[in-house]
Amino acid sequence: MARRTVLPLRDRVGSITSGTLAWLYAAALLIPFYYFITSSFKTNEEIFESPLALPTQWDLSNFATAVQQADLWLAIANSAITTVCALVLTLLLALPASFALARAKGRVGRIIETVFSLGFLIPSFAALFPTFLLAAALGLFHTRTFVVLLLPATALPLSIVILTSFMRTIPRELEEAASMDGATTLQVLRQVYLPICIPGIATVLLLNFLSFWNAYLYPLILIGPDTAQRTIQVALPTLKVDAGTDYGVLMAGTLLTLLPVYLVYTVLQRQMQRALVSGAIKG
Repeated sequence: MARRTVLPLRDRVGSITSGTLAWLYAAALLIPFYYFITSSFKTNEEIFESPLALPTQWDLSNFATAVQQADLWLAIANSAITTVCALVLTLLLALPASFALARAKGRVGRIIETVFSLGFLIPSFAALFPTFLLAAALGLFHTRTFVVLLLPATALPLSIVILTSFMRTIPRELEEAASMDGATTLQVLRQVYLPICIPGIATVLLLNFLSFWNAYLYPLILIGPDTAQRTIQVALPTLKVDAGTDYGVLMAGTLLTLLPVYLVYTVLQRQMQRALVSGAIKG
């Protein structure tokens, strides 16, 4: 009969402590989320009188009011169009650049990679006024097109750093074997590098989706209050009025904006976890 392994006292205490801290951290995240969801079904009186109690009625009127008052469906559609187009443009620019940097061996490649890395040092608000002047000069001010062109520029430094790191882990023998079979440079990128870099691409998509979807400052300045083009983050504040904010309606509108984020994270989280595990093993 197999003998049962008994952990030392120090290991048992450490396991219990880490488990307790993990549950406390989970509760710290779940309680606000629970409050957020239940409040979206309540009136202001219920929110302030019994903030943690369940709603007396699971009424969807707050969601209907939020959609009607801020025209949320149109705003969500605008955000979806802007985000998807910006993500596609980001990948079209970042993938070839990362491929070239990963294959570069000389000093020029390192200098170019350093220049991309310097993009982390530029705060977003520092480029606001030049961006405003550029949009006006191009005749794209108060248009969604300029936002689609601008967002990838803000995402390229992080995207190129992540994808370059992934591509450098690919053995050169695979590229040489493909070249011997007559594959062109574009075919090597498409058939060798891209399938292996799927976790890195998923990581870039997820991080940039969160950034693009939650963008507020640039869409507010560049698109403005135009209801036909404004994004969801610009539309949400219109639910607050001077006469008094209906927090149930505000919570309901905010919850609607979080649903696409949850869906995208659910689809891409497995690939992102593979990317993190792969990086930890290779590191």
